[in-house]
Amino acid sequence: RMSINRDASEEMRWGEVLAIYMHPRVIAMAFLGFSGGLPFLLVFSTLTAWLRDEEISRSAIGFFAWIGITYSIKVFWAPVVDRLKLPLLGRLGQRRSWMLAGQIGISAGLFGMSLVGTADLFLLSAFALLVAFSSATQDVAIDAYRIEAVTDRYQGAMSATYIFGYRIALLVAGAGAFYLADFFSWTVAYQLMAATVLLGIVTVMLVSEPEQSETKPATLASEQMVVDFLARSQMKPGRLRDLRAWIIGAIVCPFVDFFQRNGKFAIVILVFISVFRLSDIAMGVMANPFYLDMGYTKSEIASIAKVFGFFMTIAGSAICGLLVVKWGILRPLLIGAVAVASTNLLFAFLSTLQPELMWLAVVISADNISGGFAATAFVAYLSSLTNKAYTATQYALFSSLMTLPGKVISGFSGIVVDAEGYLTFFIVAAGLGLPAIVLVVILMRRNEDPKENTTGV
Repeated sequence: RMSINRDASEEMRWGEVLAIYMHPRVIAMAFLGFSGGLPFLLVFSTLTAWLRDEEISRSAIGFFAWIGITYSIKVFWAPVVDRLKLPLLGRLGQRRSWMLAGQIGISAGLFGMSLVGTADLFLLSAFALLVAFSSATQDVAIDAYRIEAVTDRYQGAMSATYIFGYRIALLVAGAGAFYLADFFSWTVAYQLMAATVLLGIVTVMLVSEPEQSETKPATLASEQMVVDFLARSQMKPGRLRDLRAWIIGAIVCPFVDFFQRNGKFAIVILVFISVFRLSDIAMGVMANPFYLDMGYTKSEIASIAKVFGFFMTIAGSAICGLLVVKWGILRPLLIGAVAVASTNLLFAFLSTLQPELMWLAVVISADNISGGFAATAFVAYLSSLTNKAYTATQYALFSSLMTLPGKVISGFSGIVVDAEGYLTFFIVAAGLGLPAIVLVVILMRRNEDPKENTTGV
């Protein structure tokens, strides 16, 4: 039987590469991916479609995108998720307890959104913020679980199955919500989405806690710095000293460790992380309003942009997962960066045409294949950067940087569309992908043999 922790230096045959998707831990990530993906669209593009369907202005819709900034600042409370045990729920383990706490908040927030509706935009945004905060907290715990479960070499496969489950959830929260809204109402759609959170709760109860979340290394150089600092501070032992030690160990050390391992090049890595998803996040908030303004019905959007696009995303993700195992991370990362920027130009082309389902299917196919490919490579790259002594905090830093610039820029997307039109908007969105391409090339030049260096740093 193949080991999930097999040495990265061993050459793998294609049969062994394909077999990685049958490993129980890899399969389990699909269910956790579903749990992580369900809330995302419900406070993002599905919510924008609901708002637009109720004739809320595009400028107001664009500002709703700032709710997604919650996902980008989760690094601020990630140290708590990494170190603090929850009362009662803590019996499930560090990762599982925080996943469950997040799911409870998600369900409550979605149900609140369904009751308020668009009659009170402030209260609707407050419930959406609860969903986003709870979802981001759950993401911190799930990401830590995924990284701690296997070695770096198999993070591509773990990312692929995670994205598979995530995309199924997006299908449910996207196409499923559209169908329900079309046949019933947005209120019913969001209430059923709140009930669907139960699947994630059941999954958390069934999975086992990774061993590394229970036993953290205590001999790291950054941890030794804490000991030395407290010794020099001449602070007497007590609760205040213990609290200070906890804060430094939980919050400061993860960042010190990252810079110790990467030196000055850490700045380049962080800049790359912050710009990689600028292109697709910037255009994503206007995707559903674009389809509706082009004249496509909600059912057509659900069938092509959501259902058909889902299979294209899974295809791109699965291919990338195999290539990461076979080639390492950086070459697939470059392919994904180029593809994502290029497909935004296809949306610019689509905006010049009359509404035609064939062209919509072509553009959606290209966009989702490239998106699935790029996301899998990028998640594997971010996972490889973490030190498993600080899994949740460091990955939260990376994933926060990954989305924060895009979320800030996307808040102005409606203003750009209103002022310049969709053609200009998509061309600008494509241009935002150029810095990521340049920085991937820099990363590759720093690694003379990216196939052998699976960490990508």
